Amino acid sequence: MAAVPMTHVLMVAAAIFGLGLVGVLVRRNIIFVLMSIEVMLNAAGLAFVAAGARWQQADGQVMFLFILAMAAAEVAVGLTLVLQIHRRFGTVDADAMSRLRG
Repeated sequence: MAAVPMTHVLMVAAAIFGLGLVGVLVRRNIIFVLMSIEVMLNAAGLAFVAAGARWQQADGQVMFLFILAMAAAEVAVGLTLVLQIHRRFGTVDADAMSRLRG
């Protein structure tokens, strides 16, 4: 089995992270923003796993497990906040909520 160069994996991780960043900056729906943050966390995890595989250390996989745990906690807290925001304001659009606040 041929090994994939680390630079290629890091370029893919950077592209995925960039797509997540664009999603955070462009989208106004809070659910899509949370999904974009998840994409960014997965890109960071991919970079950690690639680095761990490159140096033949388990540190990258361990960091990825921490990232997965943090992502699960973020989903639980984030979706709870989204449900409460939807109940209070009737929308999950970040711009509409900022207009309702003032």
